[in-house]
Order: sequence, then C-alpha cells, then structure tokens
Amino acid sequence: MSLFSMLFPRHSVNDATAGYIQTLTGYQPVFRSFKGGIYESELCRASIHAIATHCSKLKPIVKGARKDLQTILEFQPNPYMDTTKFLYKIATIVETENTAFIVPIYDQYFQKIIGFYPVQPSQAEIRERDGKEYVVFRFSNGNKGAIERENVGVMTKFFYKHDFFGESNEALAPTLDLLSVQQQGIKEGIKAGATIRFLAKLCSTLKPDDIETERKRWVKTNLDISNNGGVAVFDAKYSDVKAVDSKPYIVDPNQIETIQNNVFDYFGVNEKILQNNFAPEEWAAFYEAKVEPFSLQLSLVLSNMLYTAEQKTRGNSVQFTSNRLQYASTSEKLAVAEKLLDRGVLSRNEAREIFNMEAIEGGDDYIIRGEYYNASDKVGEEE
Repeated sequence: MSLFSMLFPRHSVNDATAGYIQTLTGYQPVFRSFKGGIYESELCRASIHAIATHCSKLKPIVKGARKDLQTILEFQPNPYMDTTKFLYKIATIVETENTAFIVPIYDQYFQKIIGFYPVQPSQAEIRERDGKEYVVFRFSNGNKGAIERENVGVMTKFFYKHDFFGESNEALAPTLDLLSVQQQGIKEGIKAGATIRFLAKLCSTLKPDDIETERKRWVKTNLDISNNGGVAVFDAKYSDVKAVDSKPYIVDPNQIETIQNNVFDYFGVNEKILQNNFAPEEWAAFYEAKVEPFSLQLSLVLSNMLYTAEQKTRGNSVQFTSNRLQYASTSEKLAVAEKLLDRGVLSRNEAREIFNMEAIEGGDDYIIRGEYYNASDKVGEEE
C-alpha cells in the first residue's frame, strides 16, 4: 500500500468537495503555499533551522489510552521519519509557511491510527458536503486527497484573518528584497573593485577593434603571471599609464544590522541562538518564546486528533516536553537537583536526566528528607 493511500484511504476528492463552508470572517478557507522563496534566503533558513533543531528534541508522552502510540511517537511516527525528523519537519513547515498539516496514517483496515505524517500541499481548501467538513489537499505533483477536517491536525503561526490557516509571509517580502539587493551590491562592488587595475591613454585615435587588440596585448605583456618582476612597461603608443587603487566595496554595518534584525524579529531568534553561543538565561527566553509554544500547540493538536472530548476528560492526552535545564551550567544543575530531589519534587531518574545520565532501576521513586514535617502537624507532641 502506498503512503498516499494510507493517508487518504476513504474519500475521493469528488465526493468530498461540494462547496466551501461559511466562515465567520468571510474569508474563503483556502491555503496556498508561499512562493516568496523565504527558505531560499540564507539568514531565514538559518533562523528556521535553529528553531526546528531545538523543537526536534521534544519528548512525546502519551497519557491514558492508546499507549501503543507512545513507542510510535517516541521512535518513528511514520515510515519515512524518526521522531527528530518528524518534529523538525513540522517546525520547519510552520516557520516557513505559517501553516502545517498533520494527517493520520491508518492501518490496513482504515480503522486505527498507527502514525502521523506532516503533509506539505501546494494548496488546501475546507469544503463541506452533506453537513460534513473536509480538507482537500492539492500537491505539486498533481495528486489530490481529501480527509475529514476533524482528523486533520493544523499547526499555525500568525493566526489572524483566517479561521483555519495562518497568514502568509508577505510582510517579510520587503526584508527579503533588501537582503537580495544587499548581497547583489556586495558581489558587484567586489567585482568592480577588482576589475580595473590600470588606465592607459593612447597617443592616437584608433578603431575600436584596434583598441581591443592593443588592450589584450598590453595585458598579456604586463599582467600575465609570467611577469614575475612586477614591472609594467609601455612604448610611445601610450601617453600615460596609471595604476588604479582598487578599494573593496564595504556595506554600511548599520544597514546590515538593521536588515538582519528585521529577520531575527520576524522569527523570534537572535545571533547568539543561531551561532549556539547563548547563556542559560538567553536559552530560557528562547525556549519560552519559541519551543514551548510549539510543544503546547502540537500537544493539543495530536490530543484532539486522537481523543474525543469524553476521553480527554478522563485524562487521555499527548504531551511534548523538554528538559529546560539542559543548557544550564553545572553549578545551576547541581543547585536545582540538590534543592528539589530531597523535597520529593524530582525523582532520582529525573535528577539524572538533568545531567544526561541514564535511568537506574528504582530511580522513579520520590524521596524526602526525614527532618521535614507537614506544617499542620504538631511536632514533638506525645500521642
């Protein structure tokens, strides 16, 4: 069975696409992939990569029913991606397109979800037929597929005008243009500065072809690699020959910084995050601004895909967590472990995880120091 059949097993596009649903905002519920080349920009790609890399380290935890999905989400959510690639792909699509679609993979009977796949359509529409809503996907290779909207997970960023999808990246287009112009200007400036090295004035007027011939002769005679003496000579054909002082083209550093900051502000990163040169406080700020919102949204999206409202009230959920102390200094890790371990807040295995140490047998039990008592108890009073 092909992957496409596993993702879209039940409904043909014709059966699912009768008409658009009526949204509260009045916008036609259509998503189109952004064609502005945002991922082709070096700085944008580096920013997206930094975010996706840290999001790919999240750990899935399945609570309640469907414990079989714990192993699937922890190791291989679909036949083509392990967990890190799965999370990296979703985060990359969200940051690049502002909308990411996650569809379930069904078993051979099309009854049970056995995995998840982040599809990347060129266009998606919300359609309605016989009172049921569908998401109709159109892919760049010409394939089409439809699936019930309730079974599709939608991750969004810049969620504003549309009721289902995030906004486009048109707001970043001026900055992308500036980046392109800046890079072209540097390139052409360097080429221009290194091209003209001598100005030679001929004594007489020659035809264009003769001028070109004489130019090539003079260059070969004086500027060829074989001229290792470093002396340029000319005869009476020339009245003057001057060396041109070539200076490299330098872009205004303030302009570079302004354009870069526009990109950093748009993606919520900074230079230290991109270069992995951040302090624990800077990592904590980045985590709370980018990684944690992603983990919360993905947890809700997958939980809503898997469980009914009644099942969720009974504690069934999918969560993605991360050890926020992994970039803390050793002294900070020791302080946290010391204060929380003997108070029963952390188990020994949780404390070991802070230091990237493997779990031990019996390490999931919580311990507490004996001299601590409940404040409501009367300490020392005879029974």
